Amino acid sequence: MKKVITLLTILSLSFLFSCEKEESNVNPINEATPELIAKLNNLGFNTHDFQVVVYEGNIIVENDIVLTMDQLDKMSAVKAMPDQEHYATDYLVASLPRTINVYVSTSFSQNYFDATDAAISRYNAESLTLTFQRVTSSSSADISIVPSPWYYGFFGILGSAGFPTAAGDPHNEIMLTRSYYDGVTDLGALTTTIAHEMGHCIGFRHTDYMDRSFSCGGSTDDEGASDVGANHIAGTPTTPETGSWMLACSDGSDRPFTASDKTALDVLY
Repeated sequence: MKKVITLLTILSLSFLFSCEKEESNVNPINEATPELIAKLNNLGFNTHDFQVVVYEGNIIVENDIVLTMDQLDKMSAVKAMPDQEHYATDYLVASLPRTINVYVSTSFSQNYFDATDAAISRYNAESLTLTFQRVTSSSSADISIVPSPWYYGFFGILGSAGFPTAAGDPHNEIMLTRSYYDGVTDLGALTTTIAHEMGHCIGFRHTDYMDRSFSCGGSTDDEGASDVGANHIAGTPTTPETGSWMLACSDGSDRPFTASDKTALDVLY
């Protein structure tokens, strides 16, 4: 989930970069080539306001979404109608009903564990065919919540997750930037962040993916449907909705599921 970062905040994170400089020599970030930037622009991703980060075969776009090189190669510039609300990817979690095990790294403080439990409770309260539970071992996890690598903070990336696999499994990892979230004292806000990234893992796109200016401000940017899909969920509004847990940008507040969010969850699961 992306939250607008001030220049001062980004500059303050330069200390993190200097502390992790040795690690950067071991796991270098690759420069986004002009060809890659052109491809992302053609697909509707915003490469002007957000740094494109290429790292170990992954591309992080718009400070939130992790794509593989293979996904990018298969993408098409298909656009969805801009007056629709909730969206899902082509691939969803399969083999329902199903329990999804969520692991939280012990590197995190208690706040992260409490927020994850609260996010899990929000989903489970909807009586879906997906049930979430927190586990204490990463080996039994379907989704692991782990600290992000050093460069996330440097580039102002607060967190990321991917989408379900073609085999019907949830994306297996959520990364959160401790240099930012360690300072978040509002448990509801952290709960919303984790619930948002869990939403990506089970197949939800941003509700305002076709016009990020609704929650992010600035220019009107369409994230693009790409090969992962951006399918309108039946029964959800045809106008943007303030307060949805899947808005592209956060205002730092607690955003429990709205009535339309609950409809979207119920339709898919």
